[in-house]
Amino acid sequence: MNSAARRIGRTLALVLPVVLVLSGTLAVTRVPWASTATDSQVLTASSGTASTKAGPRAREDAVRKQLLIDVQRRNPGVALTHLQEAVTEHPSLAKRCAYLARQIGRAAVAKYGGAAHRAQAFSRPVCDTSYASGVAAAAAR
Repeated sequence: MNSAARRIGRTLALVLPVVLVLSGTLAVTRVPWASTATDSQVLTASSGTASTKAGPRAREDAVRKQLLIDVQRRNPGVALTHLQEAVTEHPSLAKRCAYLARQIGRAAVAKYGGAAHRAQAFSRPVCDTSYASGVAAAAAR
């Protein structure tokens, strides 16, 4: 009975911090500037303003290119800071934030020659844990 209690205690000691960190991370990912479904506007193919839809995509591409340049010229920490600033400035980027953070993580691993531990040192809670998943995905290759 004593060894079973000790085993349960060890399991809780390992699992409980992970659960607390993940639940805390998920709690802070709710952003006040995210638009609700009722705020979105649906455009039809025959709409005369359909060409304005390309604006956010072009902004995302420009931001992505600049972030990857930041990773190469400086470090992934600077790129993550710039990503957070870009999302704050342009809330329409919030829905692509996780994708952009994963791209930064992959570029960081490539910059450091596959050394995931060096890339992971720059990890921060921008867009949940997407940077970390990008690092892990690139390191697994």
